[in-house]
This record gives sequence, structure tokens and C-alpha cells, in this order.
Amino acid sequence: MSRPDPWRRDAGAYPFTADVQTRWADLDMLGHINNVAMAGLFEEGRGRFTSSLHMVRASRDVRWLIAGVSINYLAEGHHPAPVTIASGVGRIGARSWMVFSAAFQNEVCVATCDTATVYTDKTGPMPLPEDYVAKLSAFLIER
Repeated sequence: MSRPDPWRRDAGAYPFTADVQTRWADLDMLGHINNVAMAGLFEEGRGRFTSSLHMVRASRDVRWLIAGVSINYLAEGHHPAPVTIASGVGRIGARSWMVFSAAFQNEVCVATCDTATVYTDKTGPMPLPEDYVAKLSAFLIER
């Protein structure tokens, strides 16, 4: 996997941040945060970001689903230092959007994460509502 563009490793490029505490259980035998734990740290940061958008579901059957996650590991992370997950909207499509995130520990970018999210109901993907597009647009990453 190629290294991400330099702007992806700049915490200031992202409009939202969340500090997430690491745990002893996050470490592998080599003493660094393992890949499953890093995915969990990104999930926590992404969840906080998405919650901050206050995108209310139209009904119980309408929701957004994670369609894909790609993580690029750049450096080792360690416990007990917290990880800052910086996030923003990377792209908005007709039925989906991308959340771009980066994990920082001691001001060093240790990983990046791209998450594809699809707006859907029981029948499949649906067009994004205008209010979703407006809320997502407010958090677009300027590169």
C-alpha cells in the first residue's frame, strides 16, 4: 500500500478530533497497538464524529451502513498514550460518503483510515437526503 498524501498526515486538515484512550489489551506481543485494536480506535473516533453530525434517521428501516474500511499503518502506536482520531468527510456521492480519518499519537500520524458509508433501507442504497448532504458538506476536508 502506498503512503498517503502528506495532507492526510496533518491533524489540522481534519475538522473533527476525538481523543481515545488506549488499553493494555490493545498491545500485541511486540508491545505496540495491534491492527484489530487500531481498527477499534478508528471506529470509536468515527462514531464520535458521526454522532456529532446529528443525522437523524427517517425511520427504523432507514440507516447507513459501513460498506468498506481501509487502514494504512504508518508507525507503531503504544500504550498508555491516548490516540487522537481526526476525521472529516472526504467525499460525498449520490448514495454514500467517505469518512477520512487519521490516528495521531504524540503528534505523529500512526495510521490513516478510509470508510465508505452507504445510506440504505431494506431494498438497498437510497439517495442521500438533502439535510444529510448539508451536514456532511459542513465537514468536508479541504485539501
